[in-house]
Amino acid sequence: MLKSNFSDSNFEAGVDEVGRGSLAGPITAAAVILPKDYRNDELNDSKKLSEKRNELKSIIEKTRLTLLFFLLPHLRLIKSIY
Repeated sequence: MLKSNFSDSNFEAGVDEVGRGSLAGPITAAAVILPKDYRNDELNDSKKLSEKRNELKSIIEKTRLTLLFFLLPHLRLIKSIY
C-alpha cells in the first residue's frame, strides 16, 4: 500500500472505481479500511492485481475493518450533471 501522508487518524480508506464515463454506464466504487499497521507492497494499483487478485481478496477479507460498495446508475448520474 502507499504510505499515508494525508491523515493522523487511526483509519484511512483505500478507494477504487470502475466505469466507462458518466454517459456510458454506471459507476461502481469500493472502499476498504484496513488496520493502520497493515502493509502489503503489492496492494497499490488495482489494474496490476489480476494475477494476485484471489490471494489478496482472501487477505483483505481476513484483515479488513470495513468494506463498502457504491453503485451509481448512469441515468441518475446524468440527472445530477444537468
